[in-house]
Amino acid sequence: MNKFLLPILAVVLGVVLAFFTKKQKSWNTKLLLSFSGAFLLALTLFELLPEVYEHLETKVTGLFIMVGILLQIVLELFSKGAEHGHIHIHKHETAFPWLLFISLCIHSFLEGFSIHDHNDMVYGVLVHKIPIATLISVFLFQSSFSKWQIGVFLTVFACMTPLGTFISNNSEVVTNYINIINAIVIGIFFHISTTILFESGEGHKFNLSKFITIILGVVVAYMI
Repeated sequence: MNKFLLPILAVVLGVVLAFFTKKQKSWNTKLLLSFSGAFLLALTLFELLPEVYEHLETKVTGLFIMVGILLQIVLELFSKGAEHGHIHIHKHETAFPWLLFISLCIHSFLEGFSIHDHNDMVYGVLVHKIPIATLISVFLFQSSFSKWQIGVFLTVFACMTPLGTFISNNSEVVTNYINIINAIVIGIFFHISTTILFESGEGHKFNLSKFITIILGVVVAYMI
């Protein structure tokens, strides 16, 4: 049951954090993002990648991982990088951000396929979604959208990952292709986590606190 509830809980926690910080001019989520990126990358390497390589040919696995990376690049043309913490919603914008909404839902739906009873990827998704849900909620609260629009956005967003998990665990058709789908999801996770960890910031100066946070994320993922 945790595999369905934890992704929803992550969005709920993100909304709560956003609610208590929305009146502040800024809220530093860089360390939380760094931890989530390192944690998600490490869990993907420790849990998901060996499983996929065990069931698919090496070159085929690499091909579909590249498909996942390219797919995430395409999704970010519409989301503008919301999956790794870049939210671009203008404060006075009234038109519903359909492209952002659809892109985030596709991303969340696909990441649900990586979650199974026998792996710990649900924790990677949980840690990844909390800061992202927080940033999305902050910008939604600061926008001119109605409470009804914000509620629908966040509710559907929260349900997409459990929906992907449910389909991957209960559909015989999907089961036949689950390793290919997971290889694509690995590519998505690789792109998102490495973008979080290595994208430019503060003049490329060494940041000790960020480095320690990344190490902590890897250690925690290894210890699970």
